[in-house]
Amino acid sequence: MIIRIWHGYTTPENAEAYEQLLKSKIFKDIEAKTGEGFESVELLKRHLNEGEVEFTTMMRFKDLDTIRKFTGEDHETAYVPEEARKLLVRFNQKVAHLELRYVAKK
Repeated sequence: MIIRIWHGYTTPENAEAYEQLLKSKIFKDIEAKTGEGFESVELLKRHLNEGEVEFTTMMRFKDLDTIRKFTGEDHETAYVPEEARKLLVRFNQKVAHLELRYVAKK
């Protein structure tokens, strides 16, 4: 399994709209494009002292081929649709892909 990690930053005023866009459209679009290779997504949020709100996404996929279904061959470039760009102050241009090696469950 591959975990794709990305960070984007909004203003406090745009944070709610951005979160709703992710949950109502963007995550659903990615899941539709990748099919059964999409495992899950986790959305994390924190308020920074600099007047920004950081969003981190951790998306789990079967493999890199699944990721390429929505990114194309350049799978390390961030997938940020235009409607999301309008709400973001800045974002990581590249994403990190990590291979899940171990999970401990209680």
